[in-house]
Formats: sequence, structure tokens, C-alpha cells
Amino acid sequence: MDFQHICVIGLGYIGLPTSSMFARNGVRVTGVDINERVVASLRQGKVHIFEPGLNEMVKEVLDNGTLQITTSPVEADAFIIAVPTPFYEDKKADLSYVQSAAESILPVLRRGNLVVLESTSPPLTTRDVVKPILERSGLVAGRDFLLAYSPERVLPGQIMQELVENARVIGGIDEASALAGGDLYRIIVKGEIVLTDSTTSEMVKLMENTYRDVNIAIANEFSRLADRFGVDVWEAVKIANLHPRVRILNPGPGVGGHCIGVDPWFLVEAAPDITPLIHTARQVNDDQPAFVLETLKQLIPDLKGKRLALLGLAYKPDVDDLRESPAIEIAHHLVKAGAVVKAYEPFRTNYPLAGVTMTTNLAETINDAEAILLLVGHAQFKGLDPLETARMTPARLVLDAVNGWSREAWHAAGFTFERLGDRKHSIR
Repeated sequence: MDFQHICVIGLGYIGLPTSSMFARNGVRVTGVDINERVVASLRQGKVHIFEPGLNEMVKEVLDNGTLQITTSPVEADAFIIAVPTPFYEDKKADLSYVQSAAESILPVLRRGNLVVLESTSPPLTTRDVVKPILERSGLVAGRDFLLAYSPERVLPGQIMQELVENARVIGGIDEASALAGGDLYRIIVKGEIVLTDSTTSEMVKLMENTYRDVNIAIANEFSRLADRFGVDVWEAVKIANLHPRVRILNPGPGVGGHCIGVDPWFLVEAAPDITPLIHTARQVNDDQPAFVLETLKQLIPDLKGKRLALLGLAYKPDVDDLRESPAIEIAHHLVKAGAVVKAYEPFRTNYPLAGVTMTTNLAETINDAEAILLLVGHAQFKGLDPLETARMTPARLVLDAVNGWSREAWHAAGFTFERLGDRKHSIR
């Protein structure tokens, strides 16, 4: 198929880079978002998310006119739905954004169009949710228009590179839809393109992130066992990984982001009777922030009124994405325990967090702290000089939840140093 004009619905962490990449490759793109502030900001050339290389590319394609920004879909050759799929309190998938996006296409859907869902979704969403909505147009999927599912598989911080280089799976509701999806993504993708059916494509994305979640869960459980048995989990993992067939991941304060911390629940929701391992892994990782809290409480039994400085709130290092972040969950625990909490997230200094004083620099964060918690391994935090830090704060207790600092260096600077999952060297 020949695609001269693409309409991308949703201009967040995936939709905006995707729109920009297609536009950079000479396709006319209309980017759609219902958030009028996002639209107004983009029209002024201001990018609302941080991603290396994105700001420059957005400015380029806006300036040359290949990318237009609006609040509602327009007629196009292909439509890409890239809206969020969060979950409700009961861990059930919230597909309302996907449904609204599909409904917004109805007035402009025409014969011969291709519609691609990119939003991570439970199995059968394309076939059983999106297809019936689009067919309310009077057109029939597979006969009058084409319909496919192609999940994003990129890592924040490397999105612009991985959109191009990663393998891409495209699942159609029929063979013609899959082939059309292949034609579309070959415009920007240099990696392998794999064609399959839509439900397999949906499950592939969930399998990838569930696999990672389960492996992180065993690492986090090892950190708790190490704490129980007086072992340094970081040392133990390093030694265990010398085995040629073992690759244990590093533990941490939990799992966040919109993929690994969310996607496994979609499988549990779809088949709760046959997913006990997946469900347990999710519980382990969701409970890890509480383990951080318990580690701290063994050092400071009564947190009420204690002045604590949190370094990092993002779900992973060197990104501005705070979705489902375990660091935020830890902050909630500390506030509930009565602590006086300051937090410094260099990539989102204005993030509103109830009960927490957000700061704009390190000095402001630690100037009156009694303890410092390293919750995210941002490069600028890992590179802190302990001696210089000691001159900036009265705090002499640090808790490193991500193995980002040298115990010896911080001890030498006069700090009591505690590391998550390291009972071997603990003062407790």
C-alpha cells in the first residue's frame, strides 16, 4: 500500500515520537491529542516530554510542515492509535482511551484505510473491542478497511533509536491487514518486520514484559532473603551470574513504568485461573516499596517528624517518566508514616505529589535532611561526591535502594551507609 497521509491519535511517549519519525521520512502526518494544552504547546514548538533527540525532530517536522497538530482526527490513508491503557484500582484494564480513540475515527474512516492499534492491550482487544466500534461506520473490517495491531517495543531514553532499529511485530485481523501494516512500518523501521495475527501480536507484547517482570520479581525476592539471612544480595547475584546458564537481574525498590508494571495484569485479568505465577510476581514487585520502608524503619524506628530527602522519583534512571513509579509509592508510605519529605526529580521538578515538598536542586533537597534515600539511579545522583554532599547537609545516614553508591566512599565521608538487600554489611 502507498501511504501519503497518516493520522496518529495520542501524542504521548509513543505517539509523538512515532508521528515525528514518519514525518521525518516524508509522510504527511496529522498528530491528534484531546489535551488542548499539549496541542497548544506543540504548535508553539514546545515538547511536553523528555526524550533524547525528540525535541529537535519535532521542531524540524513542524517547521517544514510535514507534521500538523490538532485535537480531532482528519481523513487519512492510515490511522495509528497510540493512547494510554492504564488499569483501574482492581488491576483491570481501562480501555476507555482506546475506545474513545476508535470512536473518534468513525467520522473520517473511508474504504481502503488501514487502522493500527499500538496501545498495549489485553488479548483480543483488536478483534473484540476496536473492530466492532469501527464497523459502526457501516464499513466491514477486512473487506472495506484493514485493521492490525502493532505494539510499541521501545525503551524510554532510547525511543528514537529503537523505533527504527527494533524488530516490529504486526498482527492483522486477516492476511491483507498484516501485509498493509508491514508496508506502513517499513517506512520507518530498519529492523525485522514479523507478520502474524492480531491476537498473537497482542500476546507477544504482554509476554515480553511479563517475562521481565517475573525475572525482576525473583531478584527482588532474593533481596529479601539476603536481608533475612545476613547476605549481601549484590555480591551473591554477581557470583551466581558467573554460572554460564544463569543471568539474575538486579533487585531494586520495585517495578514501574507503563509496561512491565502494568502489562502482566492484562494476562491475569484475561485468564486468572491459569496465571498464578504471573500474579505472584506482580504482588512481589508491587510489595517491594514496602520492603524499602521496612529497611528504613529498622534504622529510624519512628519516622514521624523525621526530615527525609528522596533522590529520584522516575520509574527508571535518566527519564522523566513517573508512571507507576515505585519511588512515588515509597514517598506515599513515608508521608503516611508522618515523615517530612522533600523530593528532587531532576527531570520533573514540578511534579505534584501530595504531602511531599518538590525541589529544584540537590542543595535545596538535603539542606536540612536527617537521612538521604537514593531511589533512582540517575547519572547525576550516582556521580555525587560524598565529601561535597557532606558539606551540604546535616544528614549522616544514607539508604541506597539501587546499588548506585560506593559504601567505602560514603563511609569515608562520615556517613552511615545502608544498602537495600545487604544485611551482611548492615548496622542493624
